[in-house]
Amino acid sequence: MPIGIVIADDHSIFRQGLRFLMESDGFTVLGEASNGHEAVNLTEKFRPDVVIMDFSMPRLNGLDASREIRRISPRSKVILLTAHREEQYVLEALSVGIKGYVLKSEGAKAIREAIQAVTQGNAYLSPGIARFAIDSFVGKCADGPVEVLSPRELQVLQLIAESHTTKEIAEQLNLTVKTAESCRTALMNKLDIHETASLVRYAVRRGIVKA
Repeated sequence: MPIGIVIADDHSIFRQGLRFLMESDGFTVLGEASNGHEAVNLTEKFRPDVVIMDFSMPRLNGLDASREIRRISPRSKVILLTAHREEQYVLEALSVGIKGYVLKSEGAKAIREAIQAVTQGNAYLSPGIARFAIDSFVGKCADGPVEVLSPRELQVLQLIAESHTTKEIAEQLNLTVKTAESCRTALMNKLDIHETASLVRYAVRRGIVKA
């Protein structure tokens, strides 16, 4: 049976090109998503073998979408396909259980290898980052958790950085306005950042939203 794939990227031309490559290789593309929420919904609908996801996605970034995908469809393996090669991005991906991390600069061959690896129960990291990522991840685990913010706080941070009001955040996350405000206050206190503009800069540096 062909391997079923969902492609999630906010650039339609990139999705179309990747779809062509995947279908040419005999994979079945079950759906395309332009943001993290769509990726989660398509995963829940199709239960794909693999979700190929960009790191920086609107509404719900790649990491938070991957957490939700792991919850609703544990058998679906997530491969992050991204331009980010910095240590912090790789470590965060590993910390949430993502099995594949492919740099967009690596080309189609790396994507094929990643798909084969994760569907066979293995992990795949682009050769250019594999050694330092593993060494760093082991060191970070010894020191304590990589992530400071909770998944909910990360979602709130992303929506703040995307210029949503507290009321809009509450509506999108099915929260009361009071709870959304509490999450906002909690993440500001954890990060010791108390201005919206500074939160946006932090989110951009972290790759949670694009500049």
